[in-house]
Amino acid sequence: MEQTIPADLRRLRVTGLIEGTSTLVLFFIAMPLKYAADMPMAVTIVGNIHGILFLLYVALAFLAKRRYAWPWGRMLALWIAAVVPFGPFIMDRYIARWYLQDQAAQRQPTTEESGPQG
Repeated sequence: MEQTIPADLRRLRVTGLIEGTSTLVLFFIAMPLKYAADMPMAVTIVGNIHGILFLLYVALAFLAKRRYAWPWGRMLALWIAAVVPFGPFIMDRYIARWYLQDQAAQRQPTTEESGPQG
């Protein structure tokens, strides 16, 4: 299945997985280090990296929406998932599914194209 997904959607998926991982690192490693071990630099470093990855993920979702004419609901789902821990991991499987469903729908002939009904 993975070979049938275009490179830009693979980039979106990979970025989402990395962004989701950075969220978990921020919440479960950097923040405890800041408050329990008095190491605020951990949040500064991981937070900046996470912020850049978040913006990249949001931008890639918008580009996918434009390129593949996705409805706004799909893009909003991706954006909301980027804010929720584990969200990008859940949405990862939908990106490929949406693309493949859209491709299948485009290949199906309409009633007029399929010729006379017998």
